[in-house]
Amino acid sequence: MLGEKQEKKERLGLLLGVIGVFCFSLTLPTTRIAVEYFGPTVVGLGRTVIASVLVAIVLLIRREKLPSAKQFKGLIVVALGAVLGFPLLTSWAMERLPASHGAVVVALLPLATAGCAMLRARELPSFKYWVASVVGFLAVIAYAFHLGFGQLQYADFALLAAVIILAFSYAEGGLLARDLGAWQVIAWALVIAVPFIVVPVLMNVTGEMLHAPLKAWISFIYLAVVSQFLAYVAWYSGLAMGGISRVSQMQYLQPFLMILFSALLLNESITLFTIATSVIVVLSVMVGKNAPVRKVQATSHSKSMK
Repeated sequence: MLGEKQEKKERLGLLLGVIGVFCFSLTLPTTRIAVEYFGPTVVGLGRTVIASVLVAIVLLIRREKLPSAKQFKGLIVVALGAVLGFPLLTSWAMERLPASHGAVVVALLPLATAGCAMLRARELPSFKYWVASVVGFLAVIAYAFHLGFGQLQYADFALLAAVIILAFSYAEGGLLARDLGAWQVIAWALVIAVPFIVVPVLMNVTGEMLHAPLKAWISFIYLAVVSQFLAYVAWYSGLAMGGISRVSQMQYLQPFLMILFSALLLNESITLFTIATSVIVVLSVMVGKNAPVRKVQATSHSKSMK
């Protein structure tokens, strides 16, 4: 009986993980739509204001206890990455690049997260990890050069920076989730960040935005309600119920779903070069994430201090 319940729980966790990946896959295409009418600041930070109101209500209803001082420090890292850095940088980049282009770069995220998690846990990535990382990175750079007619664009650097920032945020959030709870991590990060972004958002709101088409408003609301909160709830809950190693494999679908949605929602042309690059990056991520690691050995000095 217990085995059957556990199996159902794991299946539900896998389903939630797939839902989370599906929701995240719409983030760049909807950002591309919304940013044309609202600008990167309102899209990148304004969605946090709306999401923070929702999570504040949930936190109050559930009477969640306040994070400790130690947890608060970690939540600042999560807020800087998942709530501020990644949305703002990707919104700025989506003003200048196709969403399918962003999908290829963001495909490096699981590999970058694995590396940050290893460093955070004081583990040394293996040679296999570094080879996979270099292959994936070079594939992304080659793709960016190809689309940029022989040169990298500033938006490419913004996307790479967004990936690195979010990777650190994910790694820190993964550690916090053990004590604080899965969805509570992003919830508290949103609440912590919102006082610092209300003024910049209001300064960039204009009357013309009220006349934005329905597709822009739907995209913006999607980013605020789903991408910034509900998708994280599904994803973190899925990891907790279905197992991190099993559910996290669903991330390999994300770049291909992003490319598909870019074609469907934005009429972007998808070339064989885009698909081939995505395959190379995903394969490098698969190899790198499963590469062995070893713990950093304590020095003789630190041992003598114990």
